[in-house]
Amino acid sequence: PGTKSILTSHNSLSNSLHPKLNNMKLVLASLVTSAAAFAPASTNVRQTTTLTAEKEMSKALPFVPRPKLLDGTLAGDVGFDPFGFGGADKESLISMREAEIKHSRLAMLAAVGWPLAEKFDGAIAQFLGLPSALTNSGASPSVLNGGLDKIEPDYWVIVAAIAGLAELANNETKTATGKKYTPGDCGFDPLGLMPQDKEGIMAMQTKEIKHGRIAMMAILGYVVQEALYRAPVTAETPQFFNSVL
Repeated sequence: PGTKSILTSHNSLSNSLHPKLNNMKLVLASLVTSAAAFAPASTNVRQTTTLTAEKEMSKALPFVPRPKLLDGTLAGDVGFDPFGFGGADKESLISMREAEIKHSRLAMLAAVGWPLAEKFDGAIAQFLGLPSALTNSGASPSVLNGGLDKIEPDYWVIVAAIAGLAELANNETKTATGKKYTPGDCGFDPLGLMPQDKEGIMAMQTKEIKHGRIAMMAILGYVVQEALYRAPVTAETPQFFNSVL
């Protein structure tokens, strides 16, 4: 009977403590969950957030956010468009890139042709018995320098015809390639300089657009310098030309 009494008392005590133990477990679980909510974020989350923030900053201007449309898919894209010339949508951006690459190609030709004309036009014209097309100061003819009236109309016809052919080739390539079209692609590569792999193509396109941007700045420099000093750029800064030409 004594043993039976002890077992009965033990069972009664266990039954009375069981709900209390369950309640304590629930309280502890709640405290752990609450503490986890206030715990610092994991290192991986912080690193991901940091990398995302870095990607959203402009490469050209690291202190300003990268323009939304400039996602690095175009060659030479470094997130530089402080005035928003790229437009509000992808179509506007592609149109502006098309204009940029065409102006770049013209500028590269002009950056070479301008000083070549100033160095050799007089001698060539004299050899052929023709009047020089340079201005009285020996500068290349331009809107600011004057002298465009000396250019024969045939020259402008040839230039317009070449430009028209280039535009036709560009439209044909655009139609043939569809969504794979690259802005400025005229299907013109007679020397086979364009690589065949994706990385090589991007590298070549980047070189072209960067050289074109430098050439546009160079032409602007030619124009401003000759307008201010009224002298050929080859004579005003001979150190840039005499050693080469």
